[in-house]
Amino acid sequence: MALAQSRLTAQGQISVPAEVRKKLGVGPGSILEWEERNGTVVVRRAGRHTSADVHQALFPQAPAKKEPGDTKEGVRKYIRKRHARR
Repeated sequence: MALAQSRLTAQGQISVPAEVRKKLGVGPGSILEWEERNGTVVVRRAGRHTSADVHQALFPQAPAKKEPGDTKEGVRKYIRKRHARR
């Protein structure tokens, strides 16, 4: 059963029903994201990304496993390069 309904205007605008605004926690000026999933459209409040979403966006393919020492050495090299006297 549908949570609520909206009517599309001639200008392509909709009003978000109060029940939906309350569930999403949005108000004036809030940004909504529209996403297609398996043939349906999902609307959500922008900025609600899990750490898994961020990781998948940054690393679409699994990075090679590295030892903790490799990571520390990489950070050291970056800091030295970034803060080297010019």
